[in-house]
Amino acid sequence: MSSSNTFNIIDTTIADVHVAYQDGSLTARELVQTYLDRIEAYDKNGPQINAVISINPNALEEADRLDKALADGGMVGPLHGIPVLMKDQADVDGMPTTMGSVLFKDHNPGRDCTIAAKLKEAGAILIGKAALGEMGAGDTHGSLFGSTRNVYDQERTAGGSSGGSGAAVSANFATFCVGQEGFASIRRLSIWNGVAGMRPTAGLVSRNGVYAGWPMINGSLGPMSRTVTDLAKLLDCMVGYDPADPITARGVGNAPESYAALLDKDALKGKRIGIMREPMGHRAEPDSDDFAKITALFDRAVGELADAGADIVDPVEIPGMNELLDKRARNNADENQSFADYAAGTANSPFKTRAEIMASPLFQETMHGVRTRWKNEDTSAEWGEYLHARDQLMTRFMAVMADHKLDAIVHKAVEHQPTLIKDGLNPPYIDQWGAPHINTFLIFVPSVVVPAGFTTDNLPGGITFLGRPYDDANMINFVYAYEQATKHRRIPECAP
Repeated sequence: MSSSNTFNIIDTTIADVHVAYQDGSLTARELVQTYLDRIEAYDKNGPQINAVISINPNALEEADRLDKALADGGMVGPLHGIPVLMKDQADVDGMPTTMGSVLFKDHNPGRDCTIAAKLKEAGAILIGKAALGEMGAGDTHGSLFGSTRNVYDQERTAGGSSGGSGAAVSANFATFCVGQEGFASIRRLSIWNGVAGMRPTAGLVSRNGVYAGWPMINGSLGPMSRTVTDLAKLLDCMVGYDPADPITARGVGNAPESYAALLDKDALKGKRIGIMREPMGHRAEPDSDDFAKITALFDRAVGELADAGADIVDPVEIPGMNELLDKRARNNADENQSFADYAAGTANSPFKTRAEIMASPLFQETMHGVRTRWKNEDTSAEWGEYLHARDQLMTRFMAVMADHKLDAIVHKAVEHQPTLIKDGLNPPYIDQWGAPHINTFLIFVPSVVVPAGFTTDNLPGGITFLGRPYDDANMINFVYAYEQATKHRRIPECAP
């Protein structure tokens, strides 16, 4: 596809690309064109993964600029010439932000979100926007684009809501992708598409210029990549205080100079890892055969952790965990303000308020999950119960880690195999099946997932490392050590 005869794009890394740029065997233009050709061949045609909503019309021009910069004096930053896809609820100048919805079909915000600006400053090329669960809700189905297919079984969902990002990075449509998680919207679909992903501790990464940001606090942008090394390098370019997103004040002083520089393949040796086995996934069915297949994979993974040198404490339990998780609630005033602020910051939002959206005739064309979620408003009493439950669960979580002298807790990344698309589009509308959400319930904890192999149905599963507030560096390091010891990543056959 590319005019470069020597560079293999499949599962390439940032380091691979930079070596090729510097030895002259690859240009940024060639790399971008190769990704665009793959998107045409496998996303729009062939298996029709349907992970990419739009292409940046200026991507090749940006590649040319970076090629000239390299020739004139060197790389412009740590992500020089690295193509990335952004989940389509974050603004990128020159591209639409559609939220995957007919409601925002013609929405061109005319600005960069903070993270898009930071990635560009680091030298990245934002080549397009990835599909998502409409309006950031649920599995990756949308009234604007249809459904995104899982890269390992095209009859199944990619997951959601950042499913386009998960499928795209796994299918090698970009070097890495950026997702956003407010429930389980980075971790679940990363695992269902066989890549690493994380929701950083809230406050490390700005959401300014992103739908569902401040004053809401449960959502966070996060990196998704085929290797943990690239995940760490991407996070290095995303963290930082941003006065336009006040939650980032909490992250000040809580990040190392570089996550990537700390990576150590022996990081698990001698570390105490607690194994959490109590089912807690969204609408999980612990007595089902499907659940049992994930359990068998998880048991193998626990053995692999021990083989990597970890001191396994199995099991550990958080008292009353599920009763507290059931108290999850949303703050309607914060959601309304969040959208109003987002709309006010864009050049031409078609709606100024959530009330205007729900009053629009187009709202009835949105996916079932959007309409259900938006019309289900929690009471102030329910919100108060959630805040109390969140505080209780954080204390109990920290106490369990202290009592057992744990360095991390490991649990199933998802408790079920990927759902069939037809079961998500029709009653009973299966959505986010088996997704643990303890991290976004607690908000101020890091959660990183890594592939752990395949079930007997040849479908992917994975494990989650959950840690204390702002212990992101250690969680990434543990995931890296597990990845290096096991190498479970498998290139999907649908996009060879």
